[in-house]
Amino acid sequence: MTFVFPKNFTWGVATASYQVEGAIHEDGRAPSIWDAFCAVPGAIEDHSSGEVACDEYHRYPEDITLLKELGVNAYRLSIAWPRIVPLADGKVNSKGVEHYIKVLDALRDAGIRPVVTLYHWDLPQYLEDQGGWANRDTALRYGDYVHALAEAFGARVDTWTTLNEPWCAAYLGYGNGIHAPGVRDYGKALSAVHHLNLAHGLGALAVHDTLGERAKVSVTLNLSACVAQSDSEADRMAKHRNDLLSNEVFLGPMLDGAYDPEIFDVTTDYTDWSFIRDDDLKTIRQPVQCLGINYYSSTHVKGVTDPAECERRRNDHMQAVPAQDIVDALPPEGELTDMGWNQEPRVLTEMLVGLAKRYPGLDLMVTENGSAWKDEVTEDSSAPGGRIIHDPKRVAYLNHHIRAIADAIEAGVPVVGYFAWSLLDNFEWAFGYSKRFGIIGVDYETQKRIWKDSAYRYRQIIQEGI
Repeated sequence: MTFVFPKNFTWGVATASYQVEGAIHEDGRAPSIWDAFCAVPGAIEDHSSGEVACDEYHRYPEDITLLKELGVNAYRLSIAWPRIVPLADGKVNSKGVEHYIKVLDALRDAGIRPVVTLYHWDLPQYLEDQGGWANRDTALRYGDYVHALAEAFGARVDTWTTLNEPWCAAYLGYGNGIHAPGVRDYGKALSAVHHLNLAHGLGALAVHDTLGERAKVSVTLNLSACVAQSDSEADRMAKHRNDLLSNEVFLGPMLDGAYDPEIFDVTTDYTDWSFIRDDDLKTIRQPVQCLGINYYSSTHVKGVTDPAECERRRNDHMQAVPAQDIVDALPPEGELTDMGWNQEPRVLTEMLVGLAKRYPGLDLMVTENGSAWKDEVTEDSSAPGGRIIHDPKRVAYLNHHIRAIADAIEAGVPVVGYFAWSLLDNFEWAFGYSKRFGIIGVDYETQKRIWKDSAYRYRQIIQEGI
């Protein structure tokens, strides 16, 4: 039976500035931590960078035409902080602001609502030189940056998303160091967690202070979709520990105004949390109109009970998150995507249902969901540009996960939108260009956009339901 989504449901696609824009040396943009990280030998799988990416900085009119053809009513894009505040003096770069105003106006003219992510990992390198997210001042500077954007963009923005996946920024950037800036220090990772939380609060305050309480503010979290392998106490405790350090460190401060005290207890090997100051939690907990959830796959865990093995794991920086000594993540099962991730859409439904019970009345939005596969281009004279990509596995993934969202809505969950990741194949961080998530393909040599079957299927779902 077909499920028809509500008429006011938000349908969109998402991208991120460093992954698609290119033009890293143009119009006064300063280096970001990703520019520096890409220059480190071996940091990026294919030795590439976001220097050109999808050239969306210049090709955004073409990509907005794609949005119209897809039939989406919203576009989730991010702002490159190094374009807006390129120097440590804090002065706003007018050319950077003007570029995004042109993009926002073009989206509005096309009838597409801009959902703007204010931070999607491209921290200015000059701030990292001063300690990055492990330094409290970065959160304060972020507040100033958001204030400047709110003043400049005003009503052009439909929804202001303070952060994208602070879990990745903190733990992959400062925990195991597989993302920029490449630091491996659990103490700094936990400091980064708190300062990202603080940045969220300061960003929300900046938007509301500048534009009024009616301005829509959200945050996007990649909550760990963790499943205990059994009902044993050890396995349940493993899930609890994972959730504590991956989820509660963000949900608690942002939505409840407190850290679970157990977080402090299990991380004493790494920090005393003295970087938390009076009134920080009051600042962090700000009204949000929507909670964004990014979901790709689940992780099944079992408990580790051998004391010697726990001790070995305690300082194993192969794990991004600290204090996971009692957690054993099991190998994923079933057909895996090109990222090596499993496919378990029911866990998305369960996550959404759980969040709705915990935070009644809070709108939820799936702000990223997608899958990478090895694509092949087929010549087809009937397709736009004479080429098409048949991607049945991505189509199946899309079908199953949007159906999972429909199941959540039928269960009474206020899911108000869905954004496919991604509009375009793009620079996939430490994997470079070796992984393709787009529902529109990109020929990186020519920058030609190539429709995939998944794009046609997504358009059909938007029009007809699932």
